[in-house]
Amino acid sequence: MTDHCDDVVRKAGASNPEAAVRGETPSAAKAGPREWLGLALLALPTILLGLDLTLLHLALPALATDLQPTSTEALWIMDAYGFMIAGFLITMGTLGDRIGRRKLLMVGAAAFAVASVIAAFSTSALMLIAARAALGVAGATLMPSTLALISNLFADPRQRALGFGVWATMFALGMAAGPVVGGALLEHFWWGAGFLLAVPVVGLLLVLAPVLLPEYRAPDAGRIDLFSVALSLAAMLPVIYGIKQIAKYGYVTDAVAAIAVGFCFAVLFVRRQRRLADPLLDMSLFGNRAFSVALIVLLFGLIAVGGTMLLVTQYLQLVAGFSPLVAGLWMGPPALAMVAAGLGAPLVARHVRPGFVVAGALGLSVVGYVMLTQLGEGRAAVAMVVAGFSLAYLGLGTIAALGTNLVVGAAPPDKAGSASAMSETVQDLGVSLGIAILGSLSTAIYRRTMLEHLPDNLAEGASEAVSDSLWAATAIAPALPAGLIESAQIAFMGGFEGAAVFSAVTVTALVILAAVALRHVGRIGQAD
Repeated sequence: MTDHCDDVVRKAGASNPEAAVRGETPSAAKAGPREWLGLALLALPTILLGLDLTLLHLALPALATDLQPTSTEALWIMDAYGFMIAGFLITMGTLGDRIGRRKLLMVGAAAFAVASVIAAFSTSALMLIAARAALGVAGATLMPSTLALISNLFADPRQRALGFGVWATMFALGMAAGPVVGGALLEHFWWGAGFLLAVPVVGLLLVLAPVLLPEYRAPDAGRIDLFSVALSLAAMLPVIYGIKQIAKYGYVTDAVAAIAVGFCFAVLFVRRQRRLADPLLDMSLFGNRAFSVALIVLLFGLIAVGGTMLLVTQYLQLVAGFSPLVAGLWMGPPALAMVAAGLGAPLVARHVRPGFVVAGALGLSVVGYVMLTQLGEGRAAVAMVVAGFSLAYLGLGTIAALGTNLVVGAAPPDKAGSASAMSETVQDLGVSLGIAILGSLSTAIYRRTMLEHLPDNLAEGASEAVSDSLWAATAIAPALPAGLIESAQIAFMGGFEGAAVFSAVTVTALVILAAVALRHVGRIGQAD
């Protein structure tokens, strides 16, 4: 089927060279029911990947009670998955071109199911961190495979664009649904039950993939440079470690040294990519302004919303006092706002330039983040949180739907694969960095505030728990003096509002950047 589609595209280009240059293939074969069923099948692991990024947000208090992680371990539990995906994504995209995209999808899916079972039944924080890291490596095989196979399924450019839009919306939908699904499951099961959702999804994928999905191997795929893989991880992980250590201990020597080491490896990684004939990451892509700006918008937009999502779910449980199920239901309106934006943004972008659509949606997100800095008490505060976060999610839906199109559309046709991998990497990295940066910022504010309110006669263990995090304090609430939990909640709100200020300022800069630097990008379906 893939060869047939390629033949059709080549014939279309031969009969109309100008259309081929523009990327138009008027005579390309239209996809049939089998291809659309294949897209529906690819949507399942895509939703699952997004779901796993946020599934634990509402389960964190229950998980903290069971596994007793430190605040640093809790952050690693949350973001080890996303960091490993981001670290291995480009590598796995190259591997898929070599061994076959469908084969890599099936092997990665099976590994994802095994790692999910291990995560579900983890008995310690370190075991769960390791399982989440393994999930990230397995997830890195799924993301480029699903997106690349959409190109193989659809030869018609309009249908292919729709397929990319469905992919982006399903991934964002999975992220939005994570807290809702996690809360519903936690109402009846233990914190690890959500991981087991992967088992039936993977089972269905393994059965139907050979029937509905084509196989594709790039005839001239570049070799995999393992040293570049190692350099990419050596550049990223020390920086994140340093950020976490600074949040907990301040600007200590090992934290600053770790960040410096990470930047040194990043320089070595870039230099090696420029020398290689088959680089892991094609650095020439960054010479295109639209490509670079679209990646920046994706990265920092997801940093803002990814970290805020973690804090909102904690607020609904630990401050507002909702059960996981009720807290998950309160996350429903933001999820609906995200889906509406994800489906509506591409339609609007047919009439308004995408840069202005992105800037407008992110402008509404700024309003939402400002609302999160003005919280009071009681049910009015809950309504303000949900309304503000819904506006933030409008921006998420928009950049998720248009971001991949902007990044891939800005790259030359022969480098579309590298551009797609960069788009996916940045999105995962953005969510994980958001959890690390905003989580660390809010924790630092919380810890500094609580150290000023701890009673002198508080036991050492209780003092460490209360000063560590609100979830740790909540886990030992019955043993604490009267009023101390209320003080911890106030300290948490200070950190929450500080993170919201960071997000508001960051996204305001993105509004200006998108409106100015992406204004020349043409409307969807039309020339610039």
